[in-house]
Amino acid sequence: MKSSRLVERKYLVPFVLLTVLFALWGFANDITNPMVAAFGTVMELPVAEASLVQFAFYGGYATMAVPAALFIRRYSYKNGIMLGLALYAVGAFLFIPAAAYQQFSFFCISLYVLTFGLAFLETTANPFILSLGSKDTATRRLNLAQAFNPLGSLMGMAVASFVVLPDLWSDRRDAAGNILFSSLSEAEKAGIRLHDLAVIRDPYVAIGLVVLIMLIVIGITRMPKRDTPEARGSLRITFRRLAANRAYVEGVFTQMFYVAAQIMVWTFIIQYADNLGINKATAQAYNIVAMVFFLCGRFISTFLMRYVNTCLLLAVFAVFAGLCTLGTIFIVGLAGLYCLVAISIFMSLMFPTIYGIALENVSHEDASLGAAFLVMAIVGGAIMPPLQGMIIDQGTVLGLPAVNASFVLPLISFSVVCAYGISQYRASRRTAAA
Repeated sequence: MKSSRLVERKYLVPFVLLTVLFALWGFANDITNPMVAAFGTVMELPVAEASLVQFAFYGGYATMAVPAALFIRRYSYKNGIMLGLALYAVGAFLFIPAAAYQQFSFFCISLYVLTFGLAFLETTANPFILSLGSKDTATRRLNLAQAFNPLGSLMGMAVASFVVLPDLWSDRRDAAGNILFSSLSEAEKAGIRLHDLAVIRDPYVAIGLVVLIMLIVIGITRMPKRDTPEARGSLRITFRRLAANRAYVEGVFTQMFYVAAQIMVWTFIIQYADNLGINKATAQAYNIVAMVFFLCGRFISTFLMRYVNTCLLLAVFAVFAGLCTLGTIFIVGLAGLYCLVAISIFMSLMFPTIYGIALENVSHEDASLGAAFLVMAIVGGAIMPPLQGMIIDQGTVLGLPAVNASFVLPLISFSVVCAYGISQYRASRRTAAA
């Protein structure tokens, strides 16, 4: 029997354009993660308060995911993409007044608006990719598209590592590795803060311009329509069908824990390295290595899915992610940092795979709203990083450096992912045997 094509020729151009969107929100995600440490130093904030960057960023997803789905039901996937790009650009350009006013809260508001756009893009692009071809290849197709998300992430990390963090005057250190900024006068701090906030602002303004270009390209491109049945559907009936779908409900719950783990692992690499006396720019290089591992893992796992049950592969990767996390917690030193970086290999397949499994038996009529709750589950990235920041601020926990001990939160998250993979693997075996 001839296998279904991963991407049919007639859908190739829309698939490529949608895949570019994955890279665009990857850039925003991973230039923002290091900003927790940057704002912490520039604005002299404790880790828990600086982590509100992530609360604002991922809180935007939680706020706008369902409204985005309702918009798509009424209009179209293409209109949802265009509105998402417009909001993305507006949020990026708000960094201009935020830097001028030098208010941390203004930066958080800018990120909040920016992620309104990302919520529209993710709510639209993920189910759209699933629909562009055979259902048999849908999860593999989404994994392929998602593989380009870390390319954008790598660009965001590279900009943070080679443009933003090295140029932060507030992170200059003495020969002993101590930050000099805290010992300066208020007048000196004000001048440094003005410079550093401009350094943070500029990449967001640049990506805002790129997003505007992408908005024009999408606007003039003919895209397949996939929305008419949903527009006529009843919301109440859709909610009931989704709530009755156990694999879907558990998938939303699992996605919340996975996203929290991903954001915690990538956000606090810098704090983990800082505890070892490594400056922010050098620490961000470890983040880049982690993202390279993540990217490689995406392509490897997409290949493995041709031969290994998707749910089983998810569970196995979660087990190895948990083992690396244990090394991160209990090994104090560079070896622990290496374990932290290695986690990214095993996180690589989790988001799109959980997403694909959860939506596998969700009808086309329910797809956009189903996708919205899976995107809304990204709120895990808003809630748990500040909790981890609170642990880190303790200094020491049970004889371990607090930053090491704080990774118990990702460990819990990977346990949830493993449980979901096992339960869905067993369910797939029962279905096959029936």
